[in-house]
Amino acid sequence: MRRILFAAFAAGLIAAAGSASVPARAADAICYNCPPQWADWGSMLKLIKTDLGYDVPLDNKNSGQALSQMIAEKANPIADFAYLGVTFGIQANNLGVTQPYKPKGFDEVPAGMKDPAGNWVSIHSGTFGLFINKDALGRTPVPACWKDLLKPEYRGEVAYLDPASAFVGYVGAVAINQALGGTLDNFSPAVDYFKSLLKNDPIVPKQTSYARVVSGEIPILMDYDFNAYRAKYTEKGNFAFVIPCEGTITVPYVVSLVRDAPHRQKAERIIDYLLSDKGQAFWANAYLRPVRAVPMPPDLRSRFLPETEYARAHTVDYGAMAAAQKRFTDRYLTEVR
Repeated sequence: MRRILFAAFAAGLIAAAGSASVPARAADAICYNCPPQWADWGSMLKLIKTDLGYDVPLDNKNSGQALSQMIAEKANPIADFAYLGVTFGIQANNLGVTQPYKPKGFDEVPAGMKDPAGNWVSIHSGTFGLFINKDALGRTPVPACWKDLLKPEYRGEVAYLDPASAFVGYVGAVAINQALGGTLDNFSPAVDYFKSLLKNDPIVPKQTSYARVVSGEIPILMDYDFNAYRAKYTEKGNFAFVIPCEGTITVPYVVSLVRDAPHRQKAERIIDYLLSDKGQAFWANAYLRPVRAVPMPPDLRSRFLPETEYARAHTVDYGAMAAAQKRFTDRYLTEVR
């Protein structure tokens, strides 16, 4: 069943996607994968309502579930635009469920961070690492490296999103694989790592788990810097972000206009807004790296880890990362899960 294209795997997620569907209520535009606790989409959609007058419901899908739903609804689309991890944006284009749109500011987005035809465009990026609730850890030391998480003292305290479904989970697999000597053609280091991590009883949710870290239910989550900084500076508690000693990666998140979107003009205006000066400044204030060259205020920049720490974060060929995703997923499903 998994010998055909990624579409087959994505279709297998339809049941899971259905449980995270957009509420059946009146809306000016529908976004797939705009969860309130991820990248502060909750506040962004309120801003869209204030500035554009559009009601866009929150949606708790992950990237894989969103793509699955788009495939299932291809003949009769419900969504107008989708927010996806870059590899899922590339897959969505390849599977014909998006249509070109070059928003205002498109020319300012660096090459490699957009589809030349406009089928997807990055709106911001994040660096992957460890989002930690230090209070929940108690006297257990804050881990410094990926390999630390394999130690017995972290048993039951580590979580990562399902890499066979959520983009952030696949990012974690690529980050760990690259850091431990693997390549996009050889995922053995990551597969071996996750097999070893199983002995420590990890938690493997499918949706964003920001609230579970904030509550202390999850002490350590493999996640992005922006979620950790948001918790550190806006939540009650003692939170930290760690860039593991072996290294990590930085990746973009993209938006795509759904093919035959029911509310195309409204979706286009929203995508314009996400790339506008105000939209990009909003992402910066949510601790994401804007994709356009919007200056970050010095006081905000000081809240990030020093650039010497970020020197361990690298980019990858995102097209090759997308092409490798099914190969990794097959191995993970066969050898780990």
